[in-house]
Amino acid sequence: MPLFPLNTVLFPGLSVPLRVFEDRYRALVHELLRIDDPKERLFGSVAIREGYEVGDRGGQSLHRIGCVLQLTEVQSHKDGTFDIVAVGRGRLRLESLETGGEFLAGHVALLDEPDDDHEDANHTITELARNTFEDYRGVLSQIRGEDVLTGDLPRDPAYLSWSLAGTCLLTLRDRQLLLEAEPTTLRLAMLIDLMREEISAMIALPSLPATEVARTGWSPN
Repeated sequence: MPLFPLNTVLFPGLSVPLRVFEDRYRALVHELLRIDDPKERLFGSVAIREGYEVGDRGGQSLHRIGCVLQLTEVQSHKDGTFDIVAVGRGRLRLESLETGGEFLAGHVALLDEPDDDHEDANHTITELARNTFEDYRGVLSQIRGEDVLTGDLPRDPAYLSWSLAGTCLLTLRDRQLLLEAEPTTLRLAMLIDLMREEISAMIALPSLPATEVARTGWSPN
């Protein structure tokens, strides 16, 4: 599978805009556009543990758990660069790298979303996560002086977890841990703890960078 390493962690169910300017990633986009079926225009993104997004060191050290992306929108420019939009379709585990081609690729295993056995516990923690996010959103709105992060949350627990993970301002380490966490109930429990920590920090010191999340749009798609 073609790979696009990034200095961030992407999640299933969420869309992401990407600027493509390096030669090897231009080649990746050209390769995807040769695929007739848009549903098959898939590539992977894994977070860079150490190194850079561009240059020879871009794939120096990568996390093994990443996200499968589907190319959904492409805008080409006269200078050969692209603006693209991709949507997360699932998780992957990187088994090995192929570095000899025009672009970075890897042998990957696709990961299923494990089922949660206890429906009552699943419902309880889902509602607690939703309520905690409402508190989180309320504190941010107070700080900004306007409603932020507006919109309806997904009802499905898995998509809820990915939406919250993509919306809340978290460190790369926390985002990676959430991507790797399973089942969904564990991921939601981690998110509840992380949101509560951010709420406490913002109440204590409203000028913390966490308030910057209010400047970004939120769309769970």
